[in-house]
Amino acid sequence: MYAKDDPRSALATAAPAPTAKAVTAYARAEYAKFYETAPQEIRDGARTWYARGQNFLVAYTDVDGEVTWERADQPDEYVVLLPEDGLTVELSDPGTSVITDKASVIVMPPGKSSVTARGKGRLVRLFTTQSCDLAALCSNAGAYAQPHPNLPPFQPWPEPPAGWAIRCYPLDVPPVPGRFGTIYRCTTFMVNAFEIKPPRDAKNLSPHFHDDFEQCSLALDGSYIHHIRFPWITDSTQWLPDDHEICAAPSVAIIPPPSLHTSQGIDPAGNRLVDIFSPPRVDFSQKPGWVINEDEYPMG
Repeated sequence: MYAKDDPRSALATAAPAPTAKAVTAYARAEYAKFYETAPQEIRDGARTWYARGQNFLVAYTDVDGEVTWERADQPDEYVVLLPEDGLTVELSDPGTSVITDKASVIVMPPGKSSVTARGKGRLVRLFTTQSCDLAALCSNAGAYAQPHPNLPPFQPWPEPPAGWAIRCYPLDVPPVPGRFGTIYRCTTFMVNAFEIKPPRDAKNLSPHFHDDFEQCSLALDGSYIHHIRFPWITDSTQWLPDDHEICAAPSVAIIPPPSLHTSQGIDPAGNRLVDIFSPPRVDFSQKPGWVINEDEYPMG
């Protein structure tokens, strides 16, 4: 499934898990093309689109002015992603205030906090669906009225030994041979950000599958074809046709298990994805050096 020079070729998930639960039903992939739809929220110079998976939601915002989001009693950690330099963001909790205008992945603690963005740019926030008020805003909320099959109940990862805090991590990290992307994790999310890439050779794709977790692919630049295939199972009434969904940026594709999938960047001007997993992936976490902040968020 992976080319020999792909760092993922040695992952445990490159082969079927021998103890995987038998599949008896499927859920379709979810696609949210923010450029085709009106935002779910407009205020203070900010336009925000919301879309969700089973365990998580994505809030994508175009900022032009100043806007503040407050969380009075946030149940768990959430993530703020600044895709590029330029937008000034102030992040606060009762004991701390952090200001940055650099491309970053920022982990926000549970409880009371606020995020203020000033200027012109874009910002992405990631929450689990424990934030029920935000989950209700999602454009595809109805698709998860019933839990999707093949996904276990959400379980957060261990709390950071140093305690809850605002943690700001740079996206401008030099690549390391053998490491796949730029990966950070917390108790609720794993975020894997990639650099802008040229169109992908159609003769060198990487179809693969996950037994029991969704993958959210957030397209920040360019356009992608998300190729998704659902294996046949005993119940032929559950068989689904292949997807070859074209999604420009900004958009999200939420890929269900255990579909075979690969995403192909096609824009000659460049293509950039961020892959999002909630909770964090075990297989990526088990690779030494892949998770840049693993010392602050040990697996337990």
